[in-house]
Amino acid sequence: MISRIAQGAVAEDLALGYLQEQGLALVTRNFRCRTGELDLIMRDGEYLVFVEVRSRRYARYGTPAESVTRTKQQKLLRAAAFYLQRQHLDLPCRFDVVAVLQPGGEPQIEWIRDAFQLT
Repeated sequence: MISRIAQGAVAEDLALGYLQEQGLALVTRNFRCRTGELDLIMRDGEYLVFVEVRSRRYARYGTPAESVTRTKQQKLLRAAAFYLQRQHLDLPCRFDVVAVLQPGGEPQIEWIRDAFQLT
């Protein structure tokens, strides 16, 4: 049985490959700061995209995307604001979620563009 940490790393690799196939370019991976972690930061044209990768083996307790709660969204927003300030960037941004369901067979990937807004 694969550990939760290893499963998360596999999901991030799958998400990164999937998004790159869709034309996004990696800026940085696993940016950590006091306020949280950003799994992937990518460019999509003029947009800087903060990507949260969520993974589950089974959806019996909800889909991976459903696990991005309001509290998690707020942490991501704070970490993104910190990143933008630290890098002195003033770009249009969006927050995407890539949900990976890994039941043991072929993984299912769902990309939710503009999953939530700055409020």
